Amino acid sequence: MRTKQQHKSTSEPTKAELEILNVLWEHGSASVRFVNDRLNESREVNYTTTLKLMQIMVEKGILTRDESSMKHTYSVAEAEQDTKAHLLDKFVETLYKGSASKLVMQLLGNKRTSSKDLEEIRKMLDKMDPKQ
Repeated sequence: MRTKQQHKSTSEPTKAELEILNVLWEHGSASVRFVNDRLNESREVNYTTTLKLMQIMVEKGILTRDESSMKHTYSVAEAEQDTKAHLLDKFVETLYKGSASKLVMQLLGNKRTSSKDLEEIRKMLDKMDPKQ
């Protein structure tokens, strides 16, 4: 039996939930054990904590759970790009009053932007510029 939410998640993932999402975005559907092992590569996380978080994420509609075999597997319910776009929109609206230019100026002004990143940004802006 496959458990699925009927609607897209409107819940925003917590920081811990985002860590789980990053594992699933990188590796695809996985068991709790697999996700927990990946999380433990950067910091110690108890298996039961990961299990409970993933169960909550199913309830929130962030993940789906496939119960068709003994080893339940979990998948992301919404595409990575959709989730990131939603979070970014909320971030820009909340911190920069909806101004993408203020966000970009802040990012570029933090002195961490590499020459390679700047070149990629220039190419993207050139593609977006209707005068070209």
